[in-house]
Amino acid sequence: MLSPRQETILRKVVDAYLVSAAPVGSKALAADPDLDCGPSTIRNELALLEEHGLLAHPHTSAGRVPTEAGHRYVVDRLLGGQLPLPAPQEPLELQLVRREVDEAMRVTTETLSQVTNLLAIVSAPPLDTATIRHIEVLALQPTVLMVVVITSTGGVTKRLFSFDAPVDSGLVSWAADELNGRLVGMGLGARMLAQRLNDPSFGPGERAFLQALSPVFTDLAATADDTLYVDGAARLLAEHGVQDLTQINELLTMLERRVSLLGVLQSALGERDVLVRIGQENETPALRSLAVVASGYGLPARKLGTVSVIGPVRMDYGAAIHTVREAAFQLSRFIEEVYE
Repeated sequence: MLSPRQETILRKVVDAYLVSAAPVGSKALAADPDLDCGPSTIRNELALLEEHGLLAHPHTSAGRVPTEAGHRYVVDRLLGGQLPLPAPQEPLELQLVRREVDEAMRVTTETLSQVTNLLAIVSAPPLDTATIRHIEVLALQPTVLMVVVITSTGGVTKRLFSFDAPVDSGLVSWAADELNGRLVGMGLGARMLAQRLNDPSFGPGERAFLQALSPVFTDLAATADDTLYVDGAARLLAEHGVQDLTQINELLTMLERRVSLLGVLQSALGERDVLVRIGQENETPALRSLAVVASGYGLPARKLGTVSVIGPVRMDYGAAIHTVREAAFQLSRFIEEVYE
């Protein structure tokens, strides 16, 4: 357990290193009005912090830099409420009112990256959590129909169907009424969905017609998958000094292979608060010299996706935690309204 003075000195070193990316010396710390001790006392405290593994000494005559353990100590204090989260320089204001989920995910990702100046990643709710809101069956030509499916999340899917003979307009109207009556409110992944299209009470012609249209529903459910929205990769590579070519290649490969990245972010769904993984705490090799700050969002009883930022170990964790937490909160409110 650190003394209050040691905690203050550690936080000062972390903050100074964030700004300068250079080792922090005892003289610079002694000039801080928040510290009521001289350089010799500070040097002694720095040595003790180094013994604890929270600071490192790059060179004999140089100052100290925070280790991953030092960053972790500060992050744990921030998450635990022992240290106040600083207000971000630019507040997060997501303009999500009356947007579809797809657009809301894009807005969240772009805004989060701009505010934090980091790589932002948002995973959308799985498609199979959506329900069918409305179905249209439209006759484009005598032998060509279009079926449009609108989901509870605002998604719109359409599919064309061609028939060998002209389709009776009465059958088209009947199908639209029947599909809306039987399928609206059902989840795209519901097992009963296909069964409702094969009701024995239908006549042979009616049942065959609905079966011909069924792929628009079954295919949509079968392709349900998590979607990732990514923004800010150029910022991470250009502005934060990520220069290890091997690491850059691994990171870009992971961004291309969304499945592995989804696995990394899934761990945030089980957290009550913000998840922070620093450097070697990340199991994925591409992230072992980076830091991940992530939080789940969704409904009160179920988290549906994650909001996250990825950046250097030398990041402003207070601002990142505050912004990710706020983005998850605002996105959860939006999702609750959509899923009503």
